[in-house]
Amino acid sequence: MAKVVVLGAGVSGHTASVLLKKRLGKKHEVVVVTPNSYYHWIPSNIWVGVGRMKVDEVRFRLDKRYKKAGIVYKQAKAVSIHPEGDNKSEKGFVTIEYTGQDKEGQTEKVDYDFLINATGPRLAFEKTPGIGPGKHTVSVCSYDHAVEAWEKFEASMERMKKGEKQKFVIGTGHPGATCQGAAFEYILNVAWELKRRKLSHLADIVWLTNEYELGDFGMGGAYIKRGGYITSTKTFAESFLKQRDISWIKRAGVKKVDKKKIYYELLDGSEGSIDYDFAMLLPAFTGNGITAAGKNGEDITSKLFKPNGFMVVDADYTPKPFEEWSAADWPSTYQNPDYGNIFAAGIAFAPPHSISKPMKSPNGTAIFPAPPRTGMPSGVTGKIIADNIYDWIKSGEPKMKHKASMSRMGAACIVSAGYGLLNGAAATMTVYPIVQDWDKYPEYGRDLSYTVGEAGLAGHWLKWFMHYMFLHKAKGYPLWWLLPE
Repeated sequence: MAKVVVLGAGVSGHTASVLLKKRLGKKHEVVVVTPNSYYHWIPSNIWVGVGRMKVDEVRFRLDKRYKKAGIVYKQAKAVSIHPEGDNKSEKGFVTIEYTGQDKEGQTEKVDYDFLINATGPRLAFEKTPGIGPGKHTVSVCSYDHAVEAWEKFEASMERMKKGEKQKFVIGTGHPGATCQGAAFEYILNVAWELKRRKLSHLADIVWLTNEYELGDFGMGGAYIKRGGYITSTKTFAESFLKQRDISWIKRAGVKKVDKKKIYYELLDGSEGSIDYDFAMLLPAFTGNGITAAGKNGEDITSKLFKPNGFMVVDADYTPKPFEEWSAADWPSTYQNPDYGNIFAAGIAFAPPHSISKPMKSPNGTAIFPAPPRTGMPSGVTGKIIADNIYDWIKSGEPKMKHKASMSRMGAACIVSAGYGLLNGAAATMTVYPIVQDWDKYPEYGRDLSYTVGEAGLAGHWLKWFMHYMFLHKAKGYPLWWLLPE
């Protein structure tokens, strides 16, 4: 019997664990270790954050789902990985610390034959003084954060109803933050809700971003086909903001926030600040701080993890000038090169480099987005790892025939811009490949046959459909395995 341990139950970890259990059946064991008691569909946090959805519409309990599937569920966090075992056993194991299930604080060794690290990001709010829940700004990175965002947004609107003007600043809260798409979606929904309540005349809304140009989204921007024309995502993003009277500050790395002001450094080295009444700023992401030890207890963390905490996989991490980066640098199997039975899915794997061009101010501050790995890439990498482990268990050989490089992978993104059956709106964009391949597509870096964008009510209906479709899949409802990642 083989034992697969999955760390994390987000999009990538949940995808990998349920697919493996369905295919492996009762003869093999799948164990999920996660500090969370709920699975939640992160893209819909935006709607929670503007009061359009309740928390229980975007989450469900993991214990019931995994019990039904026959998966062993441990509500705990991974502390350390021991791929060589110890002096008592040669079998690899993970040390975990329970966060729930009436065992809080207790530790346990969980051995494995295969290990999937799908722990996602740690939200590093502390890297920017003053940002984050319980401090001066809000977040929509988790459902509880989104609830707080709605409470504070609603309070701002109540003040506006009394005639008080409010300034809303939304965007990235760290010079190297990623997930610009989520913040962009949130600012469009904030503008929509203010317009719906006839409060726009009292609102000053500002997009604050570390992007060199709007529409970069951490992937170096893109050219898309729209209405028969080729246009840049810069034009696409700017037009959306202009139509809603949203101004912007770009090339900005937020340094700190206090009760009244957000302080930032611009790429040209100058410094600025902006007053605010309501601010939603996304934090930097890091790995979760898991360590690794050898058979005799020696520290081998660097074999498994980069200094930022993300896991080393089958990528080319050789330092190179930006002009020499290549699509071939990106991983395709997400397998650790030193320990072949360890994999990393979704945000947990260390990218070989950014997709956007690295930029530094004259002061030496790096101000550019980190590469995104959320959404579709997370689900696809989880599935590919599950497929390769399944084949390995069944054949006894590490064939690794299933591959999914982000330089060979497309992604679809739907940015909600307003909620409503007949008057909602969304921008729909597909990009192929996610990482530019300048050798194959020398003009634009991507295939414009599949890199397209449109806006309108139909996109909002599709966003709704995806919300219910992916929750149907995650909950294990009938024929869930037929739905795509």
